[in-house]
Amino acid sequence: MRSWFACALALTASAGAIVAAQDLSPMGKAWGQQPQQPQIIGRILVEGNQRIEARTVLSYLLVRPGDAFDEERIGLSVRALGETGLFADIQMETRGSDLVVRVLENPIINRIIFEGNNAVTTERLEEETEAEPRQTFTLSRVEQDVQRILEVYRRAGRFAATVTPQYKVLPQNRADLIFVIDEGPTTGVRSINFIGNEAYPDDRLREEITTRESRWWRFFEQADNYNPGQVEYDRSKLTEFYTNNGYADFRVISSVAELTPDRRDFYLTFSIDEGEQYNFGKLIDMARKLVLIGGTASSDSRCSCRCRKASSSARRVSRTRSTR
Repeated sequence: MRSWFACALALTASAGAIVAAQDLSPMGKAWGQQPQQPQIIGRILVEGNQRIEARTVLSYLLVRPGDAFDEERIGLSVRALGETGLFADIQMETRGSDLVVRVLENPIINRIIFEGNNAVTTERLEEETEAEPRQTFTLSRVEQDVQRILEVYRRAGRFAATVTPQYKVLPQNRADLIFVIDEGPTTGVRSINFIGNEAYPDDRLREEITTRESRWWRFFEQADNYNPGQVEYDRSKLTEFYTNNGYADFRVISSVAELTPDRRDFYLTFSIDEGEQYNFGKLIDMARKLVLIGGTASSDSRCSCRCRKASSSARRVSRTRSTR
């Protein structure tokens, strides 16, 4: 009996504790901290715009009045405005319940100036660049034009050239775009080497190409300036030389130009595969002899026929190998 009563008392006490807990929980909610309500955007104000209308700026935003302030969506809105290339600076801030978008527009290009260019004419540089007066100044377009100018100088054999873009601020949010150019010295060819050549030495192959190694007595020549287009032409010259000498399977594996540490010259290396040499002259001479023998042995027409067939076969072999 005592044990049963003790168990019943324990159960009663436990049930009372549960009831008490249930009774106190609403009071705990009442006295606890209420969850904070998200702040709502009242208005979106655009400031700092001069040429660009406010509605154009608003069209790129991912938030609208009545939306909650969402840092992630506001950050994506800043990125979207930046990708337009219309603004040099974009800032967003809250002012009470308003979201303020403050922008600094990129200036309009007034004119484009090239300074320091002597080896390349201004007209040539104007043809290569895409920036034009009355366009919006954007860093991405300027960087692309810098690379185009450098490419012009590389084709002229000046791989040490540098281009520094600058701009001069003018009234009414305009600017002069200035490309300051340091042309640097012409980039020569310090050495020309060949890998894989066994039939002909390096000196012989150097005579067959148009690119020359830089030497002081070639001061007035341009053949010793590194020119990628000229190197490509030299590849075809090597192929022509080997083919004319019976190497129908010849090929240029690669032509690598490595800039010297002082950036003044290049090491030029041609890797080639000569292939097998075919002696077409001996085949033709043999065919001619067979034809001659067949002509003198007039008593045996079958011999003459066989000789002609041999001659024809030799010619076919010659043509087949020469066209590989």
